[in-house]
Amino acid sequence: MYLTIIQRLRRALAAHIREKYGAEITVVLEKPPKLELGEAASPVCFELAKRLKKAPRQIAQEIANSLPPIEGVARVEVAGGGYLNAFFDRPAFWSSLLSPEAAAPSAAVSTERVIVEHTSINPNKAAHIGHVRNAVLGDTMVRLLRDTGYEVAVQNYIDNTGVQVADVVIAFQQMENKSLADVRRLAREKNFDYLCWDLYAKATQFFAEDKDRAARLRGETIRQIESGEGQTAEMATVIADSVVGFHLRTMARLDIFYELLARESEILHLHFWDAAFEKLKSSGAIEYSTSGKTAGCWIMPWNHGGSPDEESTDEDDQAKIIVRSNGTVTYVGKDIAYQLWKFGLLGEDFHYAKWPDPPYARTVWATTTAPSDPTAPHFGNATRVYNVIDARQSYLQKVVAEGLRALGHAKEAENSIHFDYEIVALTPRCAAEMGYELPADESKKTYVEVSGRKGLGVKADDLISKLEVATLAEVQQRHPEMSTQEQIATAHTIAVGALRFFLLKFTRNTIIAFDFKDALSFEGETGPYCQYAVVRIRGIRRKSTEGARARISGGFLQKLLSGPEGNGLWEVLLQAGSLDSAADSAIGAQEPAFVAKFAFQLAQAFNNFYHKHHILSEEDAEKQAFLFGIVEIVEKQLTAALRLLGIETPERM
Repeated sequence: MYLTIIQRLRRALAAHIREKYGAEITVVLEKPPKLELGEAASPVCFELAKRLKKAPRQIAQEIANSLPPIEGVARVEVAGGGYLNAFFDRPAFWSSLLSPEAAAPSAAVSTERVIVEHTSINPNKAAHIGHVRNAVLGDTMVRLLRDTGYEVAVQNYIDNTGVQVADVVIAFQQMENKSLADVRRLAREKNFDYLCWDLYAKATQFFAEDKDRAARLRGETIRQIESGEGQTAEMATVIADSVVGFHLRTMARLDIFYELLARESEILHLHFWDAAFEKLKSSGAIEYSTSGKTAGCWIMPWNHGGSPDEESTDEDDQAKIIVRSNGTVTYVGKDIAYQLWKFGLLGEDFHYAKWPDPPYARTVWATTTAPSDPTAPHFGNATRVYNVIDARQSYLQKVVAEGLRALGHAKEAENSIHFDYEIVALTPRCAAEMGYELPADESKKTYVEVSGRKGLGVKADDLISKLEVATLAEVQQRHPEMSTQEQIATAHTIAVGALRFFLLKFTRNTIIAFDFKDALSFEGETGPYCQYAVVRIRGIRRKSTEGARARISGGFLQKLLSGPEGNGLWEVLLQAGSLDSAADSAIGAQEPAFVAKFAFQLAQAFNNFYHKHHILSEEDAEKQAFLFGIVEIVEKQLTAALRLLGIETPERM
C-alpha cells in the first residue's frame, strides 16, 4: 500500500512538472525524519531551480498550488527551502488496508521468465546447515518474485559427475571394498546419506596422505563417470540419485520444493557441453594453453576491460580451466553450457522424466537421457537467472558470466545474477550441544566453521529434529491439554519458523553463527516472536463480540487519526501498510532480510499497541471497532510477510 501511493505520487509529480515546465526529471522521494512532516518528501525543486533559474521554494509553491489530486494523498505542502512534503490520506489508507485485496498476491506485472537455481548440493553426502541457508534464501526469493507477479522456475542443479561424487565412489571401491550390488543395497537404507557423509570425510583424509594417487584415481574415476558406461558410472548414479532423494526429503521438512532437477550427467550425455565447447572455441572465448601450470588445458583468458587477473590467485587460475589436460570438463565448463541453456542460447534441450517417489504431492521433473516425457512442461528460455551459490564461488561465477559475454551475450551475462551469501558457522555452545569436542582455542572463538570434507558440521536433518524436540518440550509444558498430534504439529511449525527466520534475518554478506537458544527464543528478533504476535491477535479476535464490529463514521475516523492519539495509531497502520515496499526493496537489493526486518518491526509495533490500548474493554463502540480493525490489518499483513519468508503460524503457542 505504501509503495503503491509512493509510485502514484512519483508519476504524478513527474507528469505535472513535464506539463507545467516542459522538463523531464527523475523524481526522488525520501522519508521525512519526523511523522509531522508527512510520509514522503521530494527535493525535486532544487534540481528544477538550476534549470529554470528560479528559487526552489517558489517552484515548490507553484507545484503545490497547481498539482492535481493524487489518490491516497491528502495534501502536498512546501517545507524548508523548497521541499515538497506529501501527507497521506489516513482514512483512505485505513480503508484500503481493510479491503480483501490488501496483502493478496499481485497480479502478473512482468512478462519476464525467471529461473532461480538454489540448493544444488553435491549429491555425495547429507545436507548440512550451510546448504539450508542456500535453500532458504533461494526459496524465499522465489516466493517474493512470484508474489510480485513474475513467472519463476525453481531448479536444483545436481553435480552428479563431479569430484565429490567420484571421491565417494572411490571410498566405496578402494576403502570399503563394496561392489555395485552392495552399494545398491546400502542406498535403500534410511541413513545412506549419513554413511556417505562419513565416507567422504574418510576419503579426504585418505587422499591427503597420497596426493599423486588421489589425482590418478580421481582422474580415472571421473572419466568413467562422465562416459556413463560401466559399473563405476552406474555406482555413481546409484549414490547420487539416492542422496538426492534424501536431500529432497530434508528440504521438504522446511516447505522447500523444486520444479526441475537438472543433472550434470545430461549436460555431457545430451552433448550440451559439446555444443558449448564448439561455440567457445570458434568464438575465441577459450584457448589451448601450451605452457605453465595450465599446459594442455583449455582455459578462458580475460579479454575484456576490468580484468581481475591483477589480483587473481593460483586457485583463480585453476578456475579459468574449462577442460583439464586429461580431457575431462571442469565444473565451470559444464556450468557455462548450463547457463547458455537457461537463457535459450545453446540450441539444445534436455529430455525430461518425472522423479520417482518425490516426498510431496507434486511432480518433480528431472533431466534424463531416455526419451522425453511428452507431458513435461517447458523449461529454460529465461530472461533473468539467479544462481544461489555461496560467496566463496564468486570467481567461478565471474568466469561463467565472462563465458556468456565472450560469446556476445552481454545482456544475458548482466542478467546472470550471482545471489551470493556467507557461510553458516556454529557458536561454540551449539557445537558442544551437537556433541563436537572442540580444542581449547576453538571453544574461545566467536564461531566454529563447519567442513563437510572434515566431517565437522551440523547435518540439516539433525538440526531440524533437535529444534523440533526442544520446541515440543516447550509446547507440552505450555499446553498439556493439546493432543499429542497437535503438539507435534505445533512444535514442527515453530521449529521451522525459528530456523528460517534465523537464517533470513541476517543480510547475505553476514557470517552466521547458529545457536539453538538464540533461534528458539520467544523474545527479540526471532521467528517465534513474530509467530506469537499472530497467535496473540487470533486470541483477541476469538474473544471479540459482534458489538466490536460497530460501524465507524468517516468523521470519527478523521478525528481519531488526527487527534492526540492519532500519530501513535497511524504509525502502526503505516508500518502494516509498508509490506509492499519491504518486498520491493528485498527483490531490488536481493536481500530477503528486509522482509524479515519488516515482520519483526510490525510484530514489535503491534505488541506496543496491544499493551497501550485496552481493546476488549474499550467502552467507546466506534473506537473499539477501530482498534479491532488495526488488529485485523496487522494479522493480515504480518501473516503475509511470514508467508513470504516460508513461515506459517500455529493456532496456539
